[in-house]
Amino acid sequence: MELQLTKERLFERGARTMPADKVLIVCDRGAMDNKAYMTEAEFSRLCAELHTSEAALRDRYDAVFHLVTAAKGAEEAYTFANNAARYETVEQAVALDARIAAAWSGHAHLRIIDNSTAFEEKLERLLHEILSFLGEPVPLEVERTFLIRYPDVAWLESLEGCRRVEITQTYLLSGPDEEVRVRQQGADGTYFYYETVNKPLDGTQRVEVERHLTQKEYMRRLADADPAKRTLRKTRYRLTYQGQHLEIDLFPFWSHMALCEIELSDEHTPVLLPPQLQLIREVTDDPAYRNAALATASPRDE
Repeated sequence: MELQLTKERLFERGARTMPADKVLIVCDRGAMDNKAYMTEAEFSRLCAELHTSEAALRDRYDAVFHLVTAAKGAEEAYTFANNAARYETVEQAVALDARIAAAWSGHAHLRIIDNSTAFEEKLERLLHEILSFLGEPVPLEVERTFLIRYPDVAWLESLEGCRRVEITQTYLLSGPDEEVRVRQQGADGTYFYYETVNKPLDGTQRVEVERHLTQKEYMRRLADADPAKRTLRKTRYRLTYQGQHLEIDLFPFWSHMALCEIELSDEHTPVLLPPQLQLIREVTDDPAYRNAALATASPRDE
């Protein structure tokens, strides 16, 4: 873990000296991968020794792209002949892959690249996801939103790959064709700060630009809060199901329902929800269920 973090600091220091508008640092492994090889107690002790936290280690990365092991869905390609470092059986590799994915499940921008296509197409899908996140040519985001019955919180918190995040979201004064918000998010006393500029294109597509803020920058931006909107507070649960990253938002003013959001790379991708979530209806195209509207109106609890 110390070696990984040291290498990342050195590369970031080098990147900041480069005379370029955009510099991309790609880590073949991230700090949270270590958790898959440890017990919860060992990982907690490691974080304490390094004076850090799980949230800090996870959210130091802007995006995470998890390539599912060939042992799950492409077993014929999982051999010891083409990889001298490989020693797990197919069953062990699948179990380890699940633990690695679970370690990252709390990240806001997690994408799962499965083995539903040939390897070359798998790499093309990875590149597409990276470019989509980076905004090349524009930061296009496809998101679908569903109104669901208030979920069983005990069930959510029992899932190995589910993570809880507390979010405080404030909308700022902005132009008529854009939405600007700042957000504090975190858990267990560790918080990160973001500013997001949103420009809707249609019901599912929008241009979204997000940047990290320091705590001081966040506090200064709060001075530009839109007085017509209240600050939204919500508890978000992040989990991965059938290769898709779900975000379930619980609001203090709703006791019978919640929102479930899924970010997709393609608007035609079919959506799969866990059977434990009771769907009321899709509200992707209903402006009344957008967070900005919930911050303006007095939401009804159905």
